[in-house]
Amino acid sequence: MRQLGAVKNTAQTWRQLEKEINELLEMTTLTIEENDQSLQGEIQQRTAEITSQLNELETRLLLSEEYDVRNAILTVHAGAGGTESQDWAEMLFRMYLRWAEQHKYETEILDTSSGEEAGVKSATVEIRGDYAYGYLKSEHGVHRLVRLSPFDADHARHTSFAVVEVLPEAAEEIDIKVKPEDLKIDTFRSSGPGGQHMQKTSSAVRITHLPTGMVISCQSQRSQRQNKESALKVLYARLLELNRKEKEMEKAKLKGERVEAGWGNQIRSYVLHPYQMVKDHRTKYETGNANAVLDGELDDFITAYLRHKLGVGK
Repeated sequence: MRQLGAVKNTAQTWRQLEKEINELLEMTTLTIEENDQSLQGEIQQRTAEITSQLNELETRLLLSEEYDVRNAILTVHAGAGGTESQDWAEMLFRMYLRWAEQHKYETEILDTSSGEEAGVKSATVEIRGDYAYGYLKSEHGVHRLVRLSPFDADHARHTSFAVVEVLPEAAEEIDIKVKPEDLKIDTFRSSGPGGQHMQKTSSAVRITHLPTGMVISCQSQRSQRQNKESALKVLYARLLELNRKEKEMEKAKLKGERVEAGWGNQIRSYVLHPYQMVKDHRTKYETGNANAVLDGELDDFITAYLRHKLGVGK
């Protein structure tokens, strides 16, 4: 049903665009025949709008992998460095929430683990909407920040790291089949903020997937049931990703390709001092408007990555 809905939406979008182009052509023809310049401004404006929409649709055509159409589960993990990295992780998390808001995607924060002084140790959000994973998979990797530290009395320059993990949402019982006996579920009292109710009751949940040893904890929701649902959602997504990676590695071995393991080096650098620049190290795309990027303007980086991955010229 999800795939059918996505295909219907795509077909409807193209048909509506075709209708608008035909109307614009008729308007242009009429203007030329009658030598009427009064509609020229409207024609130019509608042409620019249709061109922008076509560019967006062209980018979407690059999203052809199996899970691209799905919702995304995105987690930001602070790197080593204490408060500096935890603050950077929170900045990144806000950036993705702003990006989702700009694209009218629904978001649900599944879990957060607050830092001791500021920021977050980790935070997980589900981003719901067509092709959310397809777009956001470009963000998977290590992100580096260079700035003057607001936490340093000397205001010295610091470098911080955070890891962004992006997973496609798994369809339970279709993508992943998990036996109840494969899960060990523990409850405990939440250690984070959230009021007396969360502190006094064992609402936090830790789920261990025994065959893989994978452990997922959630403690941000008020009830044990909500935390369990959030933890299972993340677990299914990680198991799906593990299965996908195993298939990719097997294909690569059959083709005789070299198989890379691990996160690798940083994928993107955000420099706020002594100058402003955000640069993607995979595509070489960069911009000097770092504040706009941190406010959610990621589309140019996403498009550059999708084109680079498929070897399509910009």
